Amino acid sequence: MNVALEALTAELAPQFGERWITNPSRLETFAYAEGHHAKLIPALVVQPETTEEVCILMAATHRHGVPVVALGAGTSLEGNASPVELGLTVDFSRMDRVLEVSAEDMLCVVQPGVTRVALNTELRTTGLFFPLDPGANATIGGMIATRASGTNAVRYGTMRETVLALKVVLPDGTLIQTGSRARKSAAGYDLTHLFTGSEGTLGLVVEATLRLHGIPEHVLAGSFTFDTIEGAVSTVINTIQLGVAVARMELLDPAAIRACNVYSHLDLPELPTLFIELHGSEAIIEDQRATIEAIGRDLGGRDFAMSTDADERNRLFRARHDALPAARASRPGAVVWSTDVCVPISRLTDAIAGAHAAIEEAGLTAPIVGHVGDGNFHVLFVLDPAKPEEWERAGRVNDSLVNHALSVDGTCTGEHGIGLGKRQALVREHGDAAVDLMRTIKRAIDPDGRLNPGKVFELTPATAKDDHG
Repeated sequence: MNVALEALTAELAPQFGERWITNPSRLETFAYAEGHHAKLIPALVVQPETTEEVCILMAATHRHGVPVVALGAGTSLEGNASPVELGLTVDFSRMDRVLEVSAEDMLCVVQPGVTRVALNTELRTTGLFFPLDPGANATIGGMIATRASGTNAVRYGTMRETVLALKVVLPDGTLIQTGSRARKSAAGYDLTHLFTGSEGTLGLVVEATLRLHGIPEHVLAGSFTFDTIEGAVSTVINTIQLGVAVARMELLDPAAIRACNVYSHLDLPELPTLFIELHGSEAIIEDQRATIEAIGRDLGGRDFAMSTDADERNRLFRARHDALPAARASRPGAVVWSTDVCVPISRLTDAIAGAHAAIEEAGLTAPIVGHVGDGNFHVLFVLDPAKPEEWERAGRVNDSLVNHALSVDGTCTGEHGIGLGKRQALVREHGDAAVDLMRTIKRAIDPDGRLNPGKVFELTPATAKDDHG
C-alpha cells in the first residue's frame, strides 16, 4: 500500500469499520468480472451506505490523490469496472434501497446498488415494472454507467430513455442533481445524459429517478426456427419495418442453440432460432403473432411455437440469458470474450452473415446471439487462454465486425460500453476531434483523472493501444 492509500486509510477506516476492507482474501473477491480482461485486485474497498458517506469518500480521495473505481454487480464485459491502478474501489452493494415508487407518475427513485430483479420484486404489487433486461442481474448504477439496454430495448428503449434524473457525487465530493420528474425539459445542458453512459469516469451516481411502465395485460412468447440465418434476420427486419410492436426479438445461431441445449437442458433444434415475446391485449398479440408467422413462413421458417405459460416463457428466456455461461461451459477451461456491435436494422443481414463468414474462416468457436430487433448482436469467442494464436485470430475478427458496423453507420458497441476493450474503436467511430472533446469534458470535471482511470479513452491522446481494440 502506497503513502496516499495509507493516509486515506488512517483518516477513514475508523469511520467505516468493517466496511473499510483491506484484508487480502476479502479484496480478491472484488477482482471478479464477467469480461475477459486481466483483473487487478483492488488495494482498498469501501462499502458506503449513504450519499453523505460517498461525499466524504470523494472529498478525502480528492485530498489524497487516490484513484476511485465504482463497482456494482461486476457483470460488465469490457473491463468497465476493473481497476487498472492501485486505488479505492467503492462497492455500492449496501446502497441497495428503493427509496420511492410513484405509481401516479410511473416512476421510482432508487439507490445505485439495487439490482433490476430486486427492483421488479419491489414493484410487483404496483402494476408497474422496470423493463430493461440486459440478461445479467446488473445493478441500476452499473446499467446507468454503461447506458445498458438488453432484450426488451426494441419496445421499451434503453437507459437513455429510462433515466429521468440523477444525484451524482463529483470527484471533489460535491453533490449535484440533474434532471427532474418532468417527462421533458429544455433547461440548460442535458447533464443527466452526460453522466448516463460515462462509465463512472465523471462522477459517482448515488440516486436515480427512473421511468416505469405498466405490466402488460397479456404476454405471449416462444421460438421460431429457420433454415438459414438470412431467413431469420430477414424476418426480424420485415417485422420491424411493418411496425409490429414486439417486446423481444432475440436471435441464437446454431452454435448458441447447441451450447444452450446442453447447459440449460433443452432440446431445441440446432437451427437459427428467433426467441420472440409480445406484450398487449389478447387480440393485439394474436394479430402480431399471425403477422410474424406469415412473414417467417415466406422466409424459410419452420417450427413456430408460442405460449402464454409463464413457466415456459421464463424457461425459454432463461436459456437465452444463459448463453454466456453456456458458451463458457462448452469448452472446459475456456475464456469467453464477448463483443457486440449494433447496425441499422436494414444492414443486419449482411453484418451477421459477414460475422459468420469471418468466424468460419478464422477457425474459431464463436456463437452469435443478438437483440436483433434493434440491430444489436453479440459474438462470444470461446478461447483457450493458453493459445495466443486463437486470441490473435479473434482480435482480427473483432476488428472486422467493428469496421463493418462503422462502414454502415453503426456503432462499435450497442450496450457493453467502451471500458478497456474498445478504446481504439471509439476513436475510429467518432474521430479524433470528437474524442478530444470528450477528453476536454473529462478534464473539466476530473482534472486529475482519478475516476475510473484508463477507461473509455486514454486521457492523453495516442498514449497506449489496448490489446483488443
